[in-house]
Amino acid sequence: MNCLLCYSPCHISPSMKIRLSIFSFGVRMMANDNDHLITKDMVIKYNLLSERKKELEKELDELKKTFHIYFDNLVGKNVKGEITVHNYKLQRQIRNTQKFNEVETVKRLEELNMKDLIRVVKKPDEEKINAAMNLNFLNEDDLKGCVVTSSSQAIVVKPL
Repeated sequence: MNCLLCYSPCHISPSMKIRLSIFSFGVRMMANDNDHLITKDMVIKYNLLSERKKELEKELDELKKTFHIYFDNLVGKNVKGEITVHNYKLQRQIRNTQKFNEVETVKRLEELNMKDLIRVVKKPDEEKINAAMNLNFLNEDDLKGCVVTSSSQAIVVKPL
């Protein structure tokens, strides 16, 4: 079947069961029995909302910075605080997390002969693996099935 977008043999996997049809008002895609319509207005709206989101996040960051400076001066750094402004309560909450400094903790546990409390983690050294491959001590087939590729999706709209 020829693709309705490029009029050549379809480049979309048949196992995905995707049918494309173009209408004057947008592109309709039916994937796995779900009907989705992408229109010009939707793309424009997405682009505008994305730009507004960036502006709003920048504005929120500036306000947060101002609030933190205010609370730093009022109650001190990293101290929770609260004020009431008209009908709103503005609070600064402090969340503390603790974790062990790995190098210092391992050193101290070894000094205390508590080696049972130290975890030994075997990890591949990517730098050394790549060097071994460059020197032909190791080839890709030797590690077949060991490489994991991950992907993430992103939507980008750029005005033309």
